[in-house]
Amino acid sequence: MITLAEGLRLPTNGLDYTILALYFIVVLGIGFAAKRSVRTSLDFFLSGRSLPAWVTGLAFVAANLGATEILGMAANGAQYGAYTVHWYWIGAIPAMVFLGLVMMPFYYGSKVRSVPEFLLHRFGPSSHLLSSIIFAVSSVLIAGVNLYAMAIVLQALLGWPQWVAIVVAGFFVLAYITIGGLTSAIYNEVLQFFVILAALIPLTVVGLKRVGGWDGLTHSLNSSHGDAFLTAWKGTGIGEGNPLGANWLTIVLGLGFVMSFGYWTTNFAEVQRALSAKNLSAAKRTPLIAAFPKIFIPMVVVVPGLIALVMEPTLGKSQDGLQYNDAIPVLMRDLLPNGVLGIAVTGLLAAFMAGMAANVSSFNTVFTNDIWAAYLKKGREDAYYLRTGRVVTAVGVLIGMGTAFIASSFSNIMNYLQTLFSFFNVPLFVVFIIGMFWKRTSAAAGFWGLLSGTAAAMVNYFWFYKQGIIAIPSDQGANFVSSIVAFVVGALVMVVVTLVTKPRPAESLAGLVYGTRSPGMEELPAEGDDAWYRKPALLGWGAVVLAAVCYIPFSF
Repeated sequence: MITLAEGLRLPTNGLDYTILALYFIVVLGIGFAAKRSVRTSLDFFLSGRSLPAWVTGLAFVAANLGATEILGMAANGAQYGAYTVHWYWIGAIPAMVFLGLVMMPFYYGSKVRSVPEFLLHRFGPSSHLLSSIIFAVSSVLIAGVNLYAMAIVLQALLGWPQWVAIVVAGFFVLAYITIGGLTSAIYNEVLQFFVILAALIPLTVVGLKRVGGWDGLTHSLNSSHGDAFLTAWKGTGIGEGNPLGANWLTIVLGLGFVMSFGYWTTNFAEVQRALSAKNLSAAKRTPLIAAFPKIFIPMVVVVPGLIALVMEPTLGKSQDGLQYNDAIPVLMRDLLPNGVLGIAVTGLLAAFMAGMAANVSSFNTVFTNDIWAAYLKKGREDAYYLRTGRVVTAVGVLIGMGTAFIASSFSNIMNYLQTLFSFFNVPLFVVFIIGMFWKRTSAAAGFWGLLSGTAAAMVNYFWFYKQGIIAIPSDQGANFVSSIVAFVVGALVMVVVTLVTKPRPAESLAGLVYGTRSPGMEELPAEGDDAWYRKPALLGWGAVVLAAVCYIPFSF
């Protein structure tokens, strides 16, 4: 999955390892500090719904900023150039705003503990169980990717054997989540967010200085890759060729709408952070606050990929040499002195742990509440489910270690993750969006829409694309098409099944369908939440406008 060249071994010394050890001590300290607040299963799985918006907002963006994101998007920057910004400005921000303004009132107002539990209320047990299994499987798959990727990277950069890296990182994630539950995971994610930035910002600044600033960077890349390489839209006309293998229609519909909304609005690893907020206002603001740092993440992830391409022109040119996934490690090796190098390694490790912890904490919640407590062991005392959650956390980490090797057949981290999202998140989004805006949608439609959408995405990818029945230039382009296919098939099946089955009574849909309200959605803002700068609409539309403005320098 990640091929790192042998020449990337970093010249670390005692100072670098001291910084790494201090980070591990702080991580465990946060876990023990959070333990005092864990008294019930709600405390363990959702932090007792007590956290402020700024904490959940930073945790929301950090949960997504795993090292697979950092290494993968830097690799995409080196391989695809400015086309990579689409994953942020059209592939994240609009969906995050939609989650905060439209969907969080339904999630939080209905007092559900997970995304599958919302489907239980809206469609019934069949859709609930199917979605719970899908969430559990996808969570451990993605957690495993982070763990395996980290082991490969640390082996290359520090010389650690893979099993040592897996055991060390797995142990610390397991320890602080088991001890302090979601509260520990979230506060560690806030810490990890700043550690990651402390690693990436110096890398970007020093790298830009080395290549002659932004002017030097653009001049070098325009000379070597053409003037379209640093534009986001040039070459994306239908029928035109570009490195990404996608046109504007598949970018807007496949990435910007279907995949993006499917991921950000239904991925419980993200939504769980908002559900842990102290009130509805804070829950709505969680993804909106996260949207602002997300807008600027390309500056410290994609830009380093471009810098690495200038510093190492052979990047990705030879199968046996440096690959695109080597972009960040190359800069760390060539640019950072000891001490700063220790911070960079710690930031990379923090990113892996943040991504893994987000998925492990969502796995233990969904498995315990939506599978074990709902169908296997009903009606036990709360302490029993709290113990179960801790055991399931350990099981999730162990399964993550095993499932990591499934990803070894993929040559690019982001290709693998985007494939998973097209299989699992897009069909869920179809069910959510139709069920939330069409009262007539029946319970059977939810189940068959989810099943058919998932099957359609897999058939398109493994049969039509992999068998060469249809020609798509790249894996990423295939993922965009699979997402569109999953959405269209799932939607058509839901419409047909709804028309031939009996709808649920309207009175049972309060707070579950747009235009209805439940008692939880009537919650008044807490003191200070009605300030103008905390208005969700202002935050949301401000993020959308800012993302659109960011496109301007990359559009001409």
